[in-house]
Amino acid sequence: MIRCVIVDDEPLGREILGQYVAQNQELQLVGACKNANEVVELLQKEPVDVLFLDIQMPGMSGMALMKSLENPPFVVFTTAYDQYAVEGYEVSAVDYLLKPISPERFNNAVAKVAEMVRLKQMAKSSGNDVDYMFVRADYQDLKVTFDEIMYVEGLKDYVKIVTKDKRIITLTNIKGMMEKLPEHQFLRVHKSYIVAKDKVQAIKGNIITIADKEIPIGLTFKDNFKKEMNLKD
Repeated sequence: MIRCVIVDDEPLGREILGQYVAQNQELQLVGACKNANEVVELLQKEPVDVLFLDIQMPGMSGMALMKSLENPPFVVFTTAYDQYAVEGYEVSAVDYLLKPISPERFNNAVAKVAEMVRLKQMAKSSGNDVDYMFVRADYQDLKVTFDEIMYVEGLKDYVKIVTKDKRIITLTNIKGMMEKLPEHQFLRVHKSYIVAKDKVQAIKGNIITIADKEIPIGLTFKDNFKKEMNLKD
């Protein structure tokens, strides 16, 4: 099942899309939100595959919301205005639906989402059998096994991979590095840090200790960190 969220400030818009979701056997509705704040709160609590997202909403627009998320789900924009189409595809929207949305057009968008979800799952499963990656550093490709990584620190357009014996700086961002690492071993805990779960030695308040390094836990990552590390409130 594809876990989806409807985001529209208009009750009628949420109602119509809710009916379409209920009629599509591939979709499971996780929630219906009326603004960006509700979406952010929900994403901190629930895994979501796709947002059916209105663009013009009070407060933060749908477009601004997508640009603000560190690891956004897939998005299908739903709007009455066609002038945002180009910008929508610039933020990697799967589809762009103009209101009024027909059931056929909606289901076509769902088919595209289903294919994207399938490809993402295949990429994850194929990577589970590999225990290493190659990164470009010092004019060569260096092999780094996942088990040796303690944490990764983002340095704007670069990241620093820290192991017990090495510090490797490579040209990528923290999001790109997270996509290369197995999810069952690593956690994004801050906009600038990824940690290996089994290397965490202590947690005090919002600070993680790994070796002699103190790593902050970002507010938007705190709930997921506590869940993944089986911490009680």
